[in-house]
Amino acid sequence: MRNGGVSETLSKQASELSGDPAVRRLAYSDLPAVISIERRSFPSPWSLAMFVLELSKPSGICLAATDGEELLGYLVCSRYDRVWHLMNVAVEPERRRRGVASRLIGQLIAEAGAELPFTLEVRVSNRDAIAMYEKLGFRSAGVRPRYYQDNGEDALIMWLD
Repeated sequence: MRNGGVSETLSKQASELSGDPAVRRLAYSDLPAVISIERRSFPSPWSLAMFVLELSKPSGICLAATDGEELLGYLVCSRYDRVWHLMNVAVEPERRRRGVASRLIGQLIAEAGAELPFTLEVRVSNRDAIAMYEKLGFRSAGVRPRYYQDNGEDALIMWLD
């Protein structure tokens, strides 16, 4: 995986995590670390401008999971009229499968409330993410053919009502 061009602090070993990650609002000052994680997580990463735009929307919810000063992962969710759209979730590659994304999504649901449904798209090949979303109550509702521009892969549409 390529380095995002952002100087990174040395990661702690998994055994050094201080317990459950703290979850707070994502800040502009987090963006260098966000871009680093983004570029190591996705074949077509979001640009810095895309994150700035989402952070500037007053109706959105953008969250950060941290262990001390270290950013472990982030979430970007936008509200559109009568639905929340979970647009981006990523976790530091070395910290995956330890509940960080589930904690972020749980906090999102707590902050957004249960009045409106949530939707997301996920690559059909991303079985681990699909299993996590299903565990959190999301259900498959269809496929968007050739949704991902990098390789033409289909996206599974999921909803949480």
